[in-house]
Amino acid sequence: MELLFAAVFGLGVFGVFAGIRMYRADARLPRDLAVALEVGATRTGAVGSLIDRMGMRYAPLVLRLMGPRRVARYRRRIDLAGNPDGLTIDRYAARRAVYGALGGVGFLVMVMRDQYLAALLLLGFGAFWTEVGLWSAIRIRKDVIERTLPDFLDVLAVVVSAGLGFRQALERVAVRYEGPWADELRITLRQMDLGMSRRQAFAELRRRNDSEPVAMFVTALQQGEELGAPIVDTLVALAKDMRRTDAQNARRRAARAVPKATLMITTFMVPATMLLLGAGLLLGSGVDFGTITGN
Repeated sequence: MELLFAAVFGLGVFGVFAGIRMYRADARLPRDLAVALEVGATRTGAVGSLIDRMGMRYAPLVLRLMGPRRVARYRRRIDLAGNPDGLTIDRYAARRAVYGALGGVGFLVMVMRDQYLAALLLLGFGAFWTEVGLWSAIRIRKDVIERTLPDFLDVLAVVVSAGLGFRQALERVAVRYEGPWADELRITLRQMDLGMSRRQAFAELRRRNDSEPVAMFVTALQQGEELGAPIVDTLVALAKDMRRTDAQNARRRAARAVPKATLMITTFMVPATMLLLGAGLLLGSGVDFGTITGN
């Protein structure tokens, strides 16, 4: 039974770490952008990992059980995660099938052995382990994009001020960057190459990224295009606003961290220090503990 538990845990760890390999610089765009914008996938629906191959035949059943609304919601979450390692909604359903089956079998076995804590842990593993990798990928990707965007805007403003048009400058700067933001720009440029208007392509960029700086970037571009404002001034001002907002958020996070650190110090470090000092004083005093205890 311990072997079963170890096998379930090992497959879970393998699946999560295999599923959140992030943002290869040589990522290729998929052939079908309308189905899913899968940066890093070689083709839509490709199955690579062992977990995917094990559960792919059950993916349609999982998708039917989820229903259209949940499928659409998770498709958006996968887009927000940047489709790490070519993750599609079918691969997500396959992983849920495998982890759910492993967690369910482990839950029943542990209940039969009266090990209820382990049963609950295995049940939670089957229900939520797929979500852990997706949530982690969304958080990491969002942080990387928000750190990259201000510097990108500064470089883009310099290139535009040098005389290049906005489209050419965007292509030139995107080539020099790596990571999720560069991937998003390549997708946007590819959509414009396929005939989508610039306004609609950037609206899709905002939809794929649940990030306030990205929304600010797209809104500023669209407003500047409508009002005829100089694009260079817009980019520079936007970069300054993003850095100011980031500094304010950092100060707020630091302010929230102070009470937590104080609580940890008063709860653990101070009592431990007092115990250590008291033990040192007792041991250094030369008191015969045998006479005290009567031994």
